[in-house]
Amino acid sequence: MSEEQQAQPQLALERIYTKDISFEVPGAQVFTKQWQPELNINLSSSAEKIDETHFEVALKVVVQATNEGDTAFIVDVTQAGIFLVDGVEEERLPYILGAYCPNILFPFLREAVNDMVTKGSFPQLLLTPINFDAEFEANMQRAQTAAVDGQA
Repeated sequence: MSEEQQAQPQLALERIYTKDISFEVPGAQVFTKQWQPELNINLSSSAEKIDETHFEVALKVVVQATNEGDTAFIVDVTQAGIFLVDGVEEERLPYILGAYCPNILFPFLREAVNDMVTKGSFPQLLLTPINFDAEFEANMQRAQTAAVDGQA
């Protein structure tokens, strides 16, 4: 095998799993009121190097629904994946871990949230699709602006 064949970059999803999941309905009175919820949704991602060629990428969402001032439910889901990343250029790694991998995990996270909410006897909750590529670019631009402002 030539060096060129050995140097081929590899990027593969090896496992998807639910790392953490929680659903809470603080009070039953929520079921006696007309359902007009307000949602507060917080989404974040993280990446951790497991070994020389593997990363765990986790996508976490916390959704708090309030109805007429009372907390109706809180759902907290962390969907994770183990990704093989080998031979990839170092400058591409932040994009892969911050946008590409979350794009793969999001449909699984979305399904888990919806399942928890409907099993909790609430109407379906389908999280709006997210453009992680655009979010990654916006975060990079904010970081560059902050670095420039910090030098001024």
